[in-house]
Amino acid sequence: MPAFVERTPGAEVPRQVLRPHAEHAFAAELASLAGQDDRPRPARWRLSPWAVATYLLGGTLPDGTVITPKYVGPRRVVEVAVTTLATDRALLLLGVPGTAKTWVSEHLAAAVSGDSTLLVQGTAGTPEEAIRYGWNYARLLAHGPGRDALVPSPVMRAMTEGATVRVEELTRIPADVQDSLITLLSEKTLPIPELGEEVQAVRGFNLIATANDRDRGVNDLSSALRRRFNTVVLPLPESAEAEVDIVTRRVDQIGRSLDLPSAPDGTDEIRRVVTVFRELRDGLTSDGRTKVKSPSGPLSTAEAISVVTGGLALCAHFGDGVLRAGDLAAGVLGAVVRDPGTDRVVWQEYLETVVREREGWQDFYRACREVTA
Repeated sequence: MPAFVERTPGAEVPRQVLRPHAEHAFAAELASLAGQDDRPRPARWRLSPWAVATYLLGGTLPDGTVITPKYVGPRRVVEVAVTTLATDRALLLLGVPGTAKTWVSEHLAAAVSGDSTLLVQGTAGTPEEAIRYGWNYARLLAHGPGRDALVPSPVMRAMTEGATVRVEELTRIPADVQDSLITLLSEKTLPIPELGEEVQAVRGFNLIATANDRDRGVNDLSSALRRRFNTVVLPLPESAEAEVDIVTRRVDQIGRSLDLPSAPDGTDEIRRVVTVFRELRDGLTSDGRTKVKSPSGPLSTAEAISVVTGGLALCAHFGDGVLRAGDLAAGVLGAVVRDPGTDRVVWQEYLETVVREREGWQDFYRACREVTA
């Protein structure tokens, strides 16, 4: 039987839910922060801006409660994002794939409003109704236009509730649908011409959008719409150690949710995957001595997390529980070789000129050669 979950902040989530929303998964941390947060809070915010930043970046509260980091990156980036939401400006999180834009937007909404489920997923087929409102056509035909026949969008609900709404992959949405946000963000009003009414946003309302800066040319934002946002760029991890830390934390969280055993001494293998991805991404080896060609894919931190999680599942179910190079090789190949015609040549050249000659990497080289052949 499927698990039907009440989409209400604070509602109990059944144990069988595969991925709880942030406000449920980290309910204890949010409650601890709320209980010890004595700083000013904007209207309808569950936490103060300081507490929201602490929730994302991690820290230790006065009573000893440890808040785990949700985002590992520059503190100022998080502070600017949080303070933007405390104003009447919408927030646009921009970055290359895998820079945790969706992850950050979800946790911001959970910390600010206690509800991250007010979401519009942007695709090429997203209609204007997903941002404005739709109609229950059975009631519309039976009784004509009226409030009972109107189906509010997540944006409309956030306006009436004074909550935070999320719009994912904004540049994937058709340009004419994007522009329906202009009046909404500038006037904080949503007209309903069919009823001769309008919905005015109450205090606490704001919008977080995410966009992939590699999607330029898909559906570029108009200058009028871009002016309605304060843009915050989420960078790639500055160092290999920071990226290893991010991958390790997320793999541990995902592994626990899937009941996978933690792999002992898996950090070295994670560091290898991160090193490979960073070198191919940057076009330069970590020692700065050798230039390498870059494949077509982004090789993001998110993809490294996916590769390591897959390797962890392999070693748990078909190995001895120890994460090894052979458990990761196929995943690395799948992440690197997206275009068989060009990426395979790039990968083979990298294997022979870099990996093969690297001290202590012979097992990784052999495993990758085996799956590449």
